[in-house]
Amino acid sequence: MKRHTIANRLYSIILLLSMASYLALLGWLFAGLDGLIALSLSCLLIVTLNPTLSPHWLMSLYGAIPIKPDQAPELYELLLHIAKRSGLKTLPVLYRVPSSTLNAFTTGSQYHAAIALTNGLFDRLSLRELAGVLAHEASHIRNNDIWIMGLADLFSRGTSLLSLFGQLVLLINLPFVLLTEARFNWPLVVLMIFAPYVSALTQLALSRTREFDADLCAAEVTCDPRGLASALNKIEHAQYSLWERIFFPGGRDSAPSLLRTHPPTEERVKRLLELETDRNFKAMAYPELIDYQTRLGYRAAKRPRRHITGLWF
Repeated sequence: MKRHTIANRLYSIILLLSMASYLALLGWLFAGLDGLIALSLSCLLIVTLNPTLSPHWLMSLYGAIPIKPDQAPELYELLLHIAKRSGLKTLPVLYRVPSSTLNAFTTGSQYHAAIALTNGLFDRLSLRELAGVLAHEASHIRNNDIWIMGLADLFSRGTSLLSLFGQLVLLINLPFVLLTEARFNWPLVVLMIFAPYVSALTQLALSRTREFDADLCAAEVTCDPRGLASALNKIEHAQYSLWERIFFPGGRDSAPSLLRTHPPTEERVKRLLELETDRNFKAMAYPELIDYQTRLGYRAAKRPRRHITGLWF
């Protein structure tokens, strides 16, 4: 279990550093050391002064309705246990999205987070499966995945912006090159054109890695990998109609794995079920997760002065 977690996080660091390298290389090629320093300071300033948007406001954009503890005491007690086991700073606020689709997403930071569940999840999933979904979303919060993917998005957008700027400069100087003996730096041109695509693919790979890591963390928190695996199968199954399942039993999504934000469900389920035979994982087993006799004194979430924004699906 720890070996998989360490491998996933090391891979995430490598991917994030790769994206930063693409952006830094373009900055250095365009303006040398001064350009690299200016680019680094700009990124640092943007990350530091990240705008503060309330998770409640972001949830309202999706029509999500807050779920009060007295409306779903059983669910909140389950969330209390998961949050405590996950090591969250404060208890996330639950929201209900009036949609029949099966989906869950989270926003905010460790200090002020919100988790949204659709009506479809409440209608189709058992409490055991909901525990796996909640633990998965709590793992995204604990691992700061929202901040990590926000940083990756910043690198990707910066690379695309520099690439666009370089191509505009290239077009402006094209007549001069054609009328004189001047030549383009073709390695720079190739890098400038393809860097945004490479950065975008790296960002997708990072997203898939964070999903695997959240699955593993959720299994560790609930000590029930089969519960999350069952929920993932139901969510995947609900995406297709009866006729699609008959005529396209392998699924209609033909997109290459490199272009997906989430790993294939089959691979996620396989990894989760393999944990049941992992001796190290079994050695960490705790009593049954859903223990309604347990009362955890969890302090109320306090709104910080600033918190990371964004969504994680």
